[in-house]
Amino acid sequence: MVVGWKESFKLIGIVIVCACAVMVCTFFLNYYLDASALRDTVDAESFPLYEAQILTAKIVSLISGGCLSLIAALLVVFYVKLYVDAHARQLGVLKAIGYSDMRIAAGFWVFGLAAFIGCMAGFGGGFALMPLIYEKMSEGLFDTPISFHAELLFGLVFAPAVFFGALAIVCARLKMRVSAMTLLRGEDGDARISARAADKDRPFLTQLRRATLMSKKSLMFFIGFGAFCYSTMLQMALTMDEYASAVMGIIIFLIGAVLSVTCLLLAVTVLARANRKTVAVMRAYGYTFWECGRAVFGGYTVPALVGYGLGTVYEYGLMRFMLDIIFRDVSYEVPAYTFQTVDFFCVLASFLIFYGIVLVLFTHRLGKTSVRAFVLE
Repeated sequence: MVVGWKESFKLIGIVIVCACAVMVCTFFLNYYLDASALRDTVDAESFPLYEAQILTAKIVSLISGGCLSLIAALLVVFYVKLYVDAHARQLGVLKAIGYSDMRIAAGFWVFGLAAFIGCMAGFGGGFALMPLIYEKMSEGLFDTPISFHAELLFGLVFAPAVFFGALAIVCARLKMRVSAMTLLRGEDGDARISARAADKDRPFLTQLRRATLMSKKSLMFFIGFGAFCYSTMLQMALTMDEYASAVMGIIIFLIGAVLSVTCLLLAVTVLARANRKTVAVMRAYGYTFWECGRAVFGGYTVPALVGYGLGTVYEYGLMRFMLDIIFRDVSYEVPAYTFQTVDFFCVLASFLIFYGIVLVLFTHRLGKTSVRAFVLE
């Protein structure tokens, strides 16, 4: 086994994203299947509302489940690359003594296990919340009995686990298509800095900030996506009491908070570990904590703000679509949705505070790294 059990605990990001995706899909798809079986019992007056609820279940499952599944797949690719880069020399030794690329890549099956654990937790959580969701979705229509659908268990738990395990093996196999000597040297393509990033006319800290940003481009996505989730889910949660229910708002809030915190902490942790040696040398030359922190983390503030802005646009567009298109034929009047300025600035302020605290804590922790730890490397 290449990826040991100790290393597999670092795959918590995959577990959390899979759990959130499957939880949302479980109660909405289960409701869709159960409510669809009762179509013939709906009277003409309630039928528009029934159709709107059915369509809501399908759209939310497709959008949320599809988006989160894509993020989980990207996390798998990211983790595989991160592991291979961090253990390049060990993997190079295995290749040098005769291990085939496929034999080494097969050890990455534990990524599928992480996905299975997350999907199983999400499936169980979805069933635990199902009575509350059914009560709110069926309000004004009829009581919808909860049924167990084996096809959902297969499609939401076992199939994703197999897919993500196979994806990890394929990605590892592709990453291993280099010589053993290249792995033994620990060469990392992301470490190469472009000539523009190393422009001698720029101040050193500016050069370093840009070089750090360009050397870890994948982290821009995860920081931006963390801000996107924070913006979208928290602003949407604040409006759910008026358009759905307080329970739905709490569920959306918790999912958004978990996803955003997971993505942001994952990215910042990886970034801090990758720059420990650089910061240790900078501290030895007299640079302050905050100068080191701005050089390492400062370039990622723009992707975070862009992600927050995109999340706001997405949340507004999704809510307008749900209310103006899906519920336009219901018999009762649905309150018109407008941009919630107060909610926007409140959530933005909380995000800036949270993001600032994370950067300060990691800057302080990173600044304590001693250059002595790297003298013998």
